[in-house]
Amino acid sequence: MTARLSGIGMTSARTRERLVGRLREAGIRSEAVLDAMRRIPRHLFVDEALAHRAYEDTALPIGHNQTISQPYTVAHMTELAFADGARRVLEVGTGSGYQTAVLCAIAAEVYSVERIEPLLRTARRCLQELNFRNFRLQHSDGSHGWAQYAPFDAIVVTAAAADVPAGLVEQLATGGRLVIPVGDATRQELRLLRLTADGLVSETIETANFVPLIPDSVDADRRGTGR
Repeated sequence: MTARLSGIGMTSARTRERLVGRLREAGIRSEAVLDAMRRIPRHLFVDEALAHRAYEDTALPIGHNQTISQPYTVAHMTELAFADGARRVLEVGTGSGYQTAVLCAIAAEVYSVERIEPLLRTARRCLQELNFRNFRLQHSDGSHGWAQYAPFDAIVVTAAAADVPAGLVEQLATGGRLVIPVGDATRQELRLLRLTADGLVSETIETANFVPLIPDSVDADRRGTGR
């Protein structure tokens, strides 16, 4: 265990308990989700210079024009995804790995894809330090999901797509749930899609504010080179 994990982690249990209290007040009801938020040391997933802000309910920068979502957002999306129980989960957008860790604390199997390789490497290291073994990470375009391990009981997308990617819907198990922010820089909404025996049911949950989900083809055009 690293000094960073043991040093701040020893004193952050009380801080995490206060965070859980705030999440309860904000409407999070799932005890499994609250327990995961209580257990996961968020400071491990941010830069040491921001560790003192790790348990504020706010998004924080993690480099590469990406952010770690605020704790309420992580808890809320996880609660939506697990409302009917979920054994095998896909996360689109590993980012810092914090949402991944929360999913690992609840689900039996977690699969996560990330297009920014340095973030993926850092996330893997953090998850390993926390002794999680029930995850697989892949460096790829998240809009394609991870068909090799489909179908998934739940899919959690941590970046905003212009439209719901058809490939993700195709990878849902019957009864599965897809939680995804949809929209552009001016307006986004968090949606919950459920695949029932009668078809796909979509529900708008609330307004949202996420970094964009950028397919590799678009990202490559911006850099002037492919991966």
